[in-house]
Amino acid sequence: LRGANLSDANLRGADLSGADLSGADLSDANLSGANLSDANLSGADLSGADLYGADLSGADLYRADLSGADLSDANLSDANLRRANLSRANLSDANLSGANLYGADLSDANLSGADLSGADLSGADLSGANLRGANLRRANLSGADLSGANLYGADLSGADLASSKLPIRIIQIGPIGSRADYLVYRSDTQQVSTGCFAGTLAEFAVAVEQTHGTNEHGQDYRAAIVFLRAIIAQHGGEQ
Repeated sequence: LRGANLSDANLRGADLSGADLSGADLSDANLSGANLSDANLSGADLSGADLYGADLSGADLYRADLSGADLSDANLSDANLRRANLSRANLSDANLSGANLYGADLSDANLSGADLSGADLSGADLSGANLRGANLRRANLSGADLSGANLYGADLSGADLASSKLPIRIIQIGPIGSRADYLVYRSDTQQVSTGCFAGTLAEFAVAVEQTHGTNEHGQDYRAAIVFLRAIIAQHGGEQ
């Protein structure tokens, strides 16, 4: 099926696992619920395609055009989406854990509730993207453009944000504490979070005293609180 013209085709629920669809035209095709795991879709045109709930785990989508495609609830775990065009695509609640999205275009994409944990998003364009409630734990976002992105409720614990363009100020300290987790401060909510805790810095200070007292973890947390208060005061935030 390499280079095949399958535009507007109805492939709903089809088993195309491991298929060679490189360079194929699948624009506006119905691939909802299809099995495309480990398929070769490099350079394929999937613009406007319906891929709702499709299995694309491990698929090669290098430089594929997925602009405007519906990938909601799709499984893209460990997929190669390097330099793919996903602008304006619907990826809400999609599984992109461990995916390679280096240099991908995700501008104005809907990634609300998506799992991007451990994904490589270095150099990606996420400008204007909706990442509300997305899981970005330990994702590589170095050099990514997140200007204008909605990061409300997104989990950025342990993410690499070096040289990225962010719409908000995010400060991470860690690994720290009994769980060796990350303490994250966000300027949009003016709250800190770590583990199961989320609240103001003042509330966190009280929780530390109640839970850890003067033990080693308590001392580490108190040092982090002092540091955060100094940074927040410098930028005029609430403490």
